[in-house]
Amino acid sequence: MAPELFNMFAVPFAIGRHPDAARLNPALRAFVLGVERGGAANPRPLTYRNEALFESHFDLFRDPDPAVQELKRFCWDQLLAVIGRLNGYDLPTLSRLQIYNDCWFHITRRGGYFGLHNHPNASWSGVYCVDPGRSDPDKNMSGVLSFINPTIMYAMHMDAGIARMPLPYAHHVANFTLEPGQLVIFPSWVLHDVKPFEGEGERITIAFNCWFTLPDAPAG
Repeated sequence: MAPELFNMFAVPFAIGRHPDAARLNPALRAFVLGVERGGAANPRPLTYRNEALFESHFDLFRDPDPAVQELKRFCWDQLLAVIGRLNGYDLPTLSRLQIYNDCWFHITRRGGYFGLHNHPNASWSGVYCVDPGRSDPDKNMSGVLSFINPTIMYAMHMDAGIARMPLPYAHHVANFTLEPGQLVIFPSWVLHDVKPFEGEGERITIAFNCWFTLPDAPAG
């Protein structure tokens, strides 16, 4: 009888899609481009990015703009669904969670990229795609959101016993070519970067980090 195969260590990711992105995203695009024209860039970026990428302040979800607030509600609904499923929280428990967050947007034009990083002091992060831009046809890695496999150390020794294993067992990175209305949710500790955008127009994404408290939770 063959041995039982099971996953011992795993990293949870989730993908959501806004049900009416064709309506919401143009309003979000107009809002973020307006903020950029006002010159309100983040004066103290924590992660390297070049001049072809504009990063906003980290208080986006505090803005009363209707499109921004609609996106916030969508992101929180999606995120709480993931947290509830993974932690076994019922709806009354989820309703008691206090969410703290940073939220910002990136506008990336040709050549823009974002260096390898993670998000300390947060538990969950997300990236929502407003507009992926128009990548050149021969640039498959243009603007790709790329995650480093935390088990990459197994590549210290490669032989025929492990060389052809696919994800989630392989040491490969995981790449996402974002689509309009797509939300990628991931643990904040996972290292990731954005490959150079090689195309026309603007690649626009909205990102957030979250951390939580549960008032009156039992000890432990």
